[in-house]
Amino acid sequence: MSKLKILDKTQIDQKLNRLAYEIYENNFSEKELLIVGIDGNGYKVANHICEKLKKISPIKITLGNIKLNKDKPWEDEPVINFEEKSFVNKSIIVVDDVLNSGKTLMYAVKLFLNKPVKKINTVILVDRSHTRFPVKADFVGLRLSTTLQEHIEADFSKKGKESVYLI
Repeated sequence: MSKLKILDKTQIDQKLNRLAYEIYENNFSEKELLIVGIDGNGYKVANHICEKLKKISPIKITLGNIKLNKDKPWEDEPVINFEEKSFVNKSIIVVDDVLNSGKTLMYAVKLFLNKPVKKINTVILVDRSHTRFPVKADFVGLRLSTTLQEHIEADFSKKGKESVYLI
């Protein structure tokens, strides 16, 4: 199985910078944003975006984490590392690394649907354009049409050597 590097550290950084500016442009009047990463690489992407937003924006940025079963998200309730009162009447940005079928993102967003939030947006580093669920990414780093047999793997395991591969 061969790996083709589609994004290196510099390219990922450029994409994340652009995403941070897009988020700021679309939320410039907000007092606070809750950036919520889906556990694993989604949280790592969210953390990078938070760091960039704090440099370019006066908006208060709060980072959160959602843990859910990515294979069968309907089996267990998602677990969040913040209290419900922290997102009441707030704008929420849900972040993940790769949008494959949309299942993970759908269940992560579902967590906020019956709550009194102001607005929900989604951010994806790489969108494969194969969604089977009625969810889309509002902000996308890279849209890449792939075959159903191909996979995208984001590797954030080595600091300074982050990469995204087409497998």
